Amino acid sequence: MSDPEPETTESPSVEEELGLRAEAEIGYKHILVDTSDYVARLTLNRPPYNVLTVEMMEEIGRAIDKLHSAHNVRVVLIQAAPECKAFSAGVAVEDSRPQRAFQMLEAFQGIFRSMLDISKPVITVVNGPAIGGGCELAALGDLIIATPKARFAQPEIRIGVFPPLAAIILPHIIGHRRALEMIMTGEPLSAEEAHRLGLVSRLVPENKLEQELKSILEKISSQSGPVLEMAKRVLYETIGLPLTQAVRKSADIYLNQLMDLEDTQEGLLAILEKRKPVWKDK
Repeated sequence: MSDPEPETTESPSVEEELGLRAEAEIGYKHILVDTSDYVARLTLNRPPYNVLTVEMMEEIGRAIDKLHSAHNVRVVLIQAAPECKAFSAGVAVEDSRPQRAFQMLEAFQGIFRSMLDISKPVITVVNGPAIGGGCELAALGDLIIATPKARFAQPEIRIGVFPPLAAIILPHIIGHRRALEMIMTGEPLSAEEAHRLGLVSRLVPENKLEQELKSILEKISSQSGPVLEMAKRVLYETIGLPLTQAVRKSADIYLNQLMDLEDTQEGLLAILEKRKPVWKDK
């Protein structure tokens, strides 16, 4: 892991630096983590199909948890290593057996909690099959960027189980009836259909993936970190609330937290002075 010099006025604490150094020394077996230019890149690196073991899922959850307090990170990117033939082909069969089901589910829910808890935007990049747990992992991203090579499937029903996370999150993304059909038939979605249904945020040709990815990362990482975090909080913390409660929640964060940020004052001042804002990330 490389840690660029932060451009903010605050330096990482001694505890944070020690934590980052310890993580660099310990390393990961199945993933790669690198931070640069305000982007944390988490690469799934278990060729050829990124089959998710309990150990690998625990590594993913632990890596995301460590990014919560990383002030030099504004966006998290999850993708497969270039040599992998899939984003992920799902959970390992040996970890899906009844005697391992509790450990498997706990590890997967750990990723779910980490991705929900982290207030930084998370982008998943899918340039191949995302099957079973791999589809669930991709769907947990705030944005999914995919190529036509991507396909998304929850085939668990065919082996006598159901996808526990997909059953919860897919109805919110693609609608109740389409989620039911996807889970009950096990039939995959093409990249084009996933894009039409809203599961995929952007569908781009493979030869333009890096260009598109660079563009969106630059757009997001050029914003104020705290403002990005508050915007994501409002979007997630108001899900399921009655409209009046959701509006009150959003207004409360806007008035009592957002307006106290130095970056908010800087952004408004920059408009008046007709210049680009200079964020302090506080």
